[in-house]
Amino acid sequence: MVGRGLREAVADDRGDAAVRVRLEPGSAPTRLDRALVAGLARQGIEVSRSQLARSFAAGTVTVDGRPVAPSERVTATLEVAVELVAPPPLRAEPEAMDLVVVYEDDDVLVLDKPAGVLMHPTGAERTGTLVSGVLHHLGRRPPPLPGNFDDRPGVVHRIDRDTSGLVVFAKHERAAQHLAAQFRSHRIERRYLAVGHGRADFETRRVETLHGRDPRDRRRFSPQHGTRRAESTFRVLARGAEVTAFEVRLATGRTHQVRMHARHLGHPLVGDPLYGRRRPGPFDRDLGRHALHAQVLGFEGLDGRWHRFSAPPPEDLRRLLDGTFPAEVAARLAEGPAAP
Repeated sequence: MVGRGLREAVADDRGDAAVRVRLEPGSAPTRLDRALVAGLARQGIEVSRSQLARSFAAGTVTVDGRPVAPSERVTATLEVAVELVAPPPLRAEPEAMDLVVVYEDDDVLVLDKPAGVLMHPTGAERTGTLVSGVLHHLGRRPPPLPGNFDDRPGVVHRIDRDTSGLVVFAKHERAAQHLAAQFRSHRIERRYLAVGHGRADFETRRVETLHGRDPRDRRRFSPQHGTRRAESTFRVLARGAEVTAFEVRLATGRTHQVRMHARHLGHPLVGDPLYGRRRPGPFDRDLGRHALHAQVLGFEGLDGRWHRFSAPPPEDLRRLLDGTFPAEVAARLAEGPAAP
């Protein structure tokens, strides 16, 4: 199964069978835990060193039946058996939160998410997520999509913590399946406002690449690795002296897709510490997060009608627009595209 996370891999394997990984020595000895992360990724299992640490601590990473330490070096060919240890179960709990409700009916809830808020709990952060606010708002727990865990009730798509803008939650299983089918068939309308470094020398550029973990930095995704496809279309909206404003339309919805593709085009997003410039400039420091806003979201409701919503950029992004483009251009960018 391509692209499984740790919990998915444990669930698939039911925790009762070791994953076997063959490791070869490199030109310089590599730590065993680093080599295993890369080796598991080649088998489609995405884990971090910190996640793998649970297996080392439990003694379930072995060579010839002998438990090994994460700091050991790979100096010869090794056949490593890894029994993945499941992380503690996550369950989102209701929390009072000021939500910006854009639209709500019996089937869906559309929110304007602020930057800095996680969509759902993680192993490191279990409170203060958008899902918790949704549970409090609804007063009940909608079911997660089949295959998802209980930390994602009502979730049918996600945007990054530091991306602001529109997200839709499903209130019941029929609505979740209806929306998920549209995401799978790429019928959802998703338009992002992005501001990248440099002056683009094109008007419209379609980008289709691979999508997989970057072997040089596992926090990032790379357009040269993996087996999944990622497709975006960048259209220039305005050029400033040092930056370009883009409308980005998504055909697929991979993790960090816009950020990865902006870097691939040579226009990393302003303020992006992971995919951006090595030496941040004043625009990056002033914004404090990547310049990406989910501005338009459109989908077909269960009633058969097309629902389309637009959210203006928040204050921090509006300040960036006002400081880099003429007033009339900044106002047009903030207003967003008209309905087609």
